Amino acid sequence: MKVLANDGISKSGIEALEAGGFEVLTTTVAQEQLINFINENRISVLLVRSATKVRQDIIDNCDSLKIIGRGGVGMDNIDVEYARSKGIHVINTPAASSQSVAELVFAHLFGGARFLHDSNRNMPLDGDTQFKSLKKNYAKGVELRGKTLGIIGFGRIGREVAKIALGIGMKVIATDKFVGKADIKVEFYNGQYINVEIETEPMKEVIKHSDFITLHVPAQEDYVIGEKQFSMMKDGVGIINAARGGVIDEVALIKAIESGKVSFAGLDTFEEEPKPAIQVLMNGRISLTPHIGAATNEAQDRIGTELASQIISLLKVQEA
Repeated sequence: MKVLANDGISKSGIEALEAGGFEVLTTTVAQEQLINFINENRISVLLVRSATKVRQDIIDNCDSLKIIGRGGVGMDNIDVEYARSKGIHVINTPAASSQSVAELVFAHLFGGARFLHDSNRNMPLDGDTQFKSLKKNYAKGVELRGKTLGIIGFGRIGREVAKIALGIGMKVIATDKFVGKADIKVEFYNGQYINVEIETEPMKEVIKHSDFITLHVPAQEDYVIGEKQFSMMKDGVGIINAARGGVIDEVALIKAIESGKVSFAGLDTFEEEPKPAIQVLMNGRISLTPHIGAATNEAQDRIGTELASQIISLLKVQEA
């Protein structure tokens, strides 16, 4: 059987699939050519990340498909329930990239708190002529230790964020519609660890009391953070979105930055991917990454091998 990894797959994932008897194709097929390619090559498994969309047209017109796999957590680029109604398995890897996303959140937090994103833009331009003025501009950073981090969405990624926050001495509050409390295990050297139980709170309380806020929610029909929510925040709050584009109203975010309500933002996802708004890209108080939350070598290895394991297990069951 053939597997098409249209958005790529790690070497370890390919090796695991090949060891299981699958032929793995890593050709990147354009969206409009995907149906023909799948049918001509009798593809049994289609693996995607965020770039390729698997909608009803593909599901209805590709009768060889047995499994659709998403490397990562969110599956908003796949018509999941429709595929399942047609007897196609839909799988993902919800735990594989949690640590990578959590570390990126803190890359944005540390960078924003000390203006690293803006300093790295301006030092190459003016560092040799405006050193003293740049030093003055970036001399009012803040420490994360002792500050309160509000986590909106307390699933796997939110909990990994909490571990790092607790490890560096932050206070953590969280909100989640479906999680009442969670035990966070913070591990140290030589097998030592502590367990911290965190009870979730209403979102308005988290927004009101946080010095920094990070979002870890799935795609939504409406904004999670808009003008109303910004108005409830502390002055000078920092906000990070490494979840999904569209959970923050970017127009309201720019206004909040300009008014001083928000001191900085870190965005890994955007409302208008893959063409983020120019006002967002050019704002000196926004730290920017191009949707790379899960893009570490370690995460991609975990994603590839976890997908391979699920695929082999499912198709062996069908053959048995």
